[in-house]
Amino acid sequence: MSAFELKSLDECLEKHLPAEELSEVKRILYGVEKDQTLKLPADALATAKEHAFEIKGYRFTARQEELRKPRIVRVGAIQNSIVLPTTAPIAEQREAIWKKVRAMIKAAAEAGCNIVCTQEAWTMPFAFCTREKFPWCEFAEEAEKGPTTKMLAELAKAYNMVIVHSILERDVEHGETIWNTAVVISNSGRYIGKHRKNHIPRVGDFNESTYYMEGNTGHPVFETEFGKIAINICYGRHHPQNWMMFGLNGAEIVFNPSATIGRLSEPLWCIEARNAAIANSYFTVGINRVGTEKFPHEYTSGDGRPAHKEFGPFYGSSYVAAPDGSRTPSLSRCNDGLLVTELDLNLCRQVKDFWGFRLTQRLPLYAESLQKAKELDFKPQIIREK
Repeated sequence: MSAFELKSLDECLEKHLPAEELSEVKRILYGVEKDQTLKLPADALATAKEHAFEIKGYRFTARQEELRKPRIVRVGAIQNSIVLPTTAPIAEQREAIWKKVRAMIKAAAEAGCNIVCTQEAWTMPFAFCTREKFPWCEFAEEAEKGPTTKMLAELAKAYNMVIVHSILERDVEHGETIWNTAVVISNSGRYIGKHRKNHIPRVGDFNESTYYMEGNTGHPVFETEFGKIAINICYGRHHPQNWMMFGLNGAEIVFNPSATIGRLSEPLWCIEARNAAIANSYFTVGINRVGTEKFPHEYTSGDGRPAHKEFGPFYGSSYVAAPDGSRTPSLSRCNDGLLVTELDLNLCRQVKDFWGFRLTQRLPLYAESLQKAKELDFKPQIIREK
């Protein structure tokens, strides 16, 4: 990392640029012509101050239509660090994170959020770098009946809020295997369903296939009172086909709960979810944890560096992107935070009508090409000079 810690790009721009230049730079960076700041209620701001986390609010508007009313939805994205040392008892580690995030969900409710999503594997340290099975596998729990889902179901019902949360899942009905899973809880407090991570990294310290393999749930879209939502978990954001399938299944908002570190992926972070929003005419919500996590035993990264105990820093920077290519500023790179964003889901269809990406998508052409590409005797279509 650099010699100083940059809290956020926006903070740096606002510190050094005159107001007129700043406005133009933000127009170019974020694709917005005017200020998109959303004024947040005083009680939400007070909760954030009391519990020492950042809270920011932004909005995306859509053109006023004659036949359809605006479909206004507020989403909350939560990024956070772990609380206790990774050597603390498992139950205490999880309870401490629960306590922190419960306060953030309370603030989201006070800010009028209809849907809230956590970061990837939010109830635990991201211990998959260690390649150790114990004690980390003890964090795994059932998707529908596990303690975290039960706890959040009470909040979802109390706050009339859909909650999406990402956990290490224990599948007790199929050999007690482990999966990386996102769970969707209705605003009624009932379990709607789950989605398992489709693409598993084998890069750097992300040794996740030591613990779980590629998911088997396809590309489900969950129809809620507040819109059709989907979850593209972490590494799946590097695969355009993954994003595409959620769009083909009708998603209007796709959450990307993640855990990724600086230097490895930060240049990609601000691009991928935004590109997906453009290509698929839906909103995307990128969420990343913060902090550096220290583990009891040294591990190696396979890159020639000495063995070490620390994993990170996770650079936060959660943001929301719209189907017209605009996006919010990011949350902090280093602090806990709640990003509240108001969306008009009518923008999804308006962008489809304007750009015609679905009209010109040519799925049969690519289906035929992919059918050929998956065969063992496939030969690339390369034409050479004779």
